[in-house]
Amino acid sequence: MVHVLSSRVLLRPTDPDRSREFYGGALGLAVHREFGTGPERGTVYFLGGGFLELSGRSAAPPAPGLSLWLQVADAAAAHEELLTRGVEILQPPERMPWGLVEMWIADPDGVRIVVVEVPEGHPLRYRPGI
Repeated sequence: MVHVLSSRVLLRPTDPDRSREFYGGALGLAVHREFGTGPERGTVYFLGGGFLELSGRSAAPPAPGLSLWLQVADAAAAHEELLTRGVEILQPPERMPWGLVEMWIADPDGVRIVVVEVPEGHPLRYRPGI
């Protein structure tokens, strides 16, 4: 097994300034670090236990199969906050048959983002033997 020391999702947006405004402004993600200069400079955001890096520029949006999973403590509160920030909600928070509360949004390039609340009692909160 490879010993992974750190990880991050890399996105090459079609419009880096627009994507930085979405992730840093509309979603309010905190900046971990920035590097380089100019419009295609890199910005790395905190994503809970991981990172999201926007750097460079792409002529086309990311592959349609790419999605981000962001866990929050309260999906309803996140919904209200994102609405006030002008984020388009593709699907409002809803308890799914598998027990998670999910809300769907998309970034400016159409990358789908599921905002997830793991309710009390859900198996994701249970660790056998601990």
